Order: sequence, then C-alpha cells, then structure tokens
Amino acid sequence: MSIGETKAAGGSGSTKATVALVLGILGLGFCPPTAIVAWILGKQELNAIARGESSPKGRGLALAGYVLGIIGAALMVFWIIIIYVIAIICVGVGSGLLENF
Repeated sequence: MSIGETKAAGGSGSTKATVALVLGILGLGFCPPTAIVAWILGKQELNAIARGESSPKGRGLALAGYVLGIIGAALMVFWIIIIYVIAIICVGVGSGLLENF
C-alpha cells in the first residue's frame, strides 16, 4: 500500500490529500516552495479520485490543497518579480544610472 492509498484518521480521505492541504497552507507564507508540491499532489489525488483509485472522501482536502498550491505558487512568483525589480532599482540608484530621472 503506497502513501496515497493509506487512509487518514477517521476515514476522511487519503494521506496524499491531507499532505496536499498541509503543504498548501505552508506554501501560502511559511515555505513558498511547498506550494508547488501541494499543487502537484492535489492534482494527482484529484485524478486518482476521478479514476476511482482513491476514496472520494478526500476530494475536498485534495481540492483545497490544489487551489492553495496554485495560489501559493502565484504569490511566490509575484514576490520573486518584486524582489527582482527592487534589486534592479537599487543597482541603478547605486551606480548613478537613475540620476537623470
């Protein structure tokens, strides 16, 4: 029995769905790279549920992990772009390139 096939406590769904949700929550602020893993795990579990390979009870957890993973990944990309723009501006100010503006 693989990790995705084991049942969570109380029969609420698979472990993979629960892990996707937890990683999605972590990915929103504490550890952004985990959002990508949540996105992937959530999608895998949703596909397994659609194929009948996993319990449909975990659909809500898998969907929440999937959505949180997408949001967390988008926020991570947004912050990377903001940091990059700030770094470019700082380099421009420090080198005197922006004195004419």
